[in-house]
Amino acid sequence: MLNMKLKNKLFIFAQTIPDFRLNRKKLHPSENIVFITILAVICGAETWEEIEDYGIVKREFLETILDLENGIPSHDTFNRFFSLLKPSFFEEHFVSWIKSISNHYKGVVAIDGKTVRGSKQSGLKSAIHLVSAFSTENEIFLGQIKTEEKSNEITAIPELFKSVRP
Repeated sequence: MLNMKLKNKLFIFAQTIPDFRLNRKKLHPSENIVFITILAVICGAETWEEIEDYGIVKREFLETILDLENGIPSHDTFNRFFSLLKPSFFEEHFVSWIKSISNHYKGVVAIDGKTVRGSKQSGLKSAIHLVSAFSTENEIFLGQIKTEEKSNEITAIPELFKSVRP
């Protein structure tokens, strides 16, 4: 489970994401939406419905950190919130935040190449291949980069390190 220091840092990060929803339609604070989404995705959620399900299942835990006066946001609320954000903005903001909380990497940085499950079936010419970096001692995901083919993993590693350097 998350330690309290990391929970606080994640909550502070969540508060920095702009909320472009109409004021009259804001039942759930943006930090709740961002916080729940990040935890759910880390735990394997891949759809807005799965993110909502994560929130429902983990509600007792989430109530120790978040104000859930209006409950867990619906999958439609998660979808609307994130559809108003530019993905590149969120990615840059998130990577910047990760770099700020991991001033330097201690110990082993694990590098792992994976093919995204189901990506070949989604109408693409070829499956999506990703190379990821994880700091084992800091217990944080440092970043990932897409490669053209699985054989290009080795050449992607220097580019990945450039993108995750503090």
